[in-house]
Amino acid sequence: MSAALDAVGLTTASNGTTGAHDRAELGLPTAPKVCVVLVDGLGMRMLTERGGHAPFLRSHLPDAVTLRSTFPSTTATAVTAVGTGELAGVTGMLGYSVRDPGHGGVLNLIRWEGTGLTPRAWQRRDTLFEQLARRRGAGEDLPEVVSVGPARFVGSGLTEAALRGMRTVSAESLADRVDVTAAQLRRPDVAAVYLYWGDVDHIGHKHGWGSWQWGEEVTAADGELARLARSLPRDTLLLVTADHGMVDVTTRTDVATTPALAQDVELVAGEPRASHVYTAPGTAADVALRWQAELGETAWVVQRDELVASGLLGEVAPDRVATVGDVVAVMRGREAVVDSRTQPPASLEMVGMHGALTEDEMAVPLLRTVV
Repeated sequence: MSAALDAVGLTTASNGTTGAHDRAELGLPTAPKVCVVLVDGLGMRMLTERGGHAPFLRSHLPDAVTLRSTFPSTTATAVTAVGTGELAGVTGMLGYSVRDPGHGGVLNLIRWEGTGLTPRAWQRRDTLFEQLARRRGAGEDLPEVVSVGPARFVGSGLTEAALRGMRTVSAESLADRVDVTAAQLRRPDVAAVYLYWGDVDHIGHKHGWGSWQWGEEVTAADGELARLARSLPRDTLLLVTADHGMVDVTTRTDVATTPALAQDVELVAGEPRASHVYTAPGTAADVALRWQAELGETAWVVQRDELVASGLLGEVAPDRVATVGDVVAVMRGREAVVDSRTQPPASLEMVGMHGALTEDEMAVPLLRTVV
């Protein structure tokens, strides 16, 4: 996003770099307008292997760049990185869920239900859009950045944590979002639009990305994105990317029914493919040994300090260290760890999952074209 904003003259800085540096890294041209489309869950392997369902997107693959998602490779973490330019160690957006420091239960970083914490209090780093808003407040005449998405996202927890500072325009269907996006970019006071589409991810979770249902959804989305390209003002820079890919899992291990995994464990949060395991005091080392022995080569099991030292979370702020699980289990292959004591049935039954470090989950496309 910092590179896209710089392409239209909106300079920002994050994670020790500038938007100009990011734009050079990605090879983006300058443009009068820019449209950033994020298709939730559309990994690079998914697009290349099932590209027959997406002729428009496939046509731009020869000039595409392959990017790597955040760790964990999940929406709460990755979309916050899109909006702030920062990794999870700074933002605290360490997965789908973490332990709530208030009541000790699960803090859902998408829904933010049942907690006394607010998204702004939790994710305190300024978004790129707040940087621009401050400059407008100081008197700079800067064009607007607009977010187009469903009404339920306006003021939602993840929106406030990751994307606050943009003007939002509501539209429900992808066709409506395409129409609204094109209309907004025709306005002289708008330089950039961010368009989000989540149904590819939803279908992947329910049926898997190898399913015919996933293929149909991608076909529908591809058709609308092709129409978007035809509808945008001339010379608009169109960027299509994703937050993560996905793995269709075949094996689920339930903590609730596996004594070796449940012993000394107070809470399991995070992702089924990247679990934050919060342990009884003084037991983390033993829990890590038992989890590794039980899961074997299907997982990389580490204690908190080792994960922090790995750099996968970026620089971890001192007040975020305790948010990381005492033990973290990162899955390989097509396995997952679930916990039926805290996860709803629909979550336990998901086919498509993400969060770990495989190329299927981490590699995402950046498709670039000037229309």
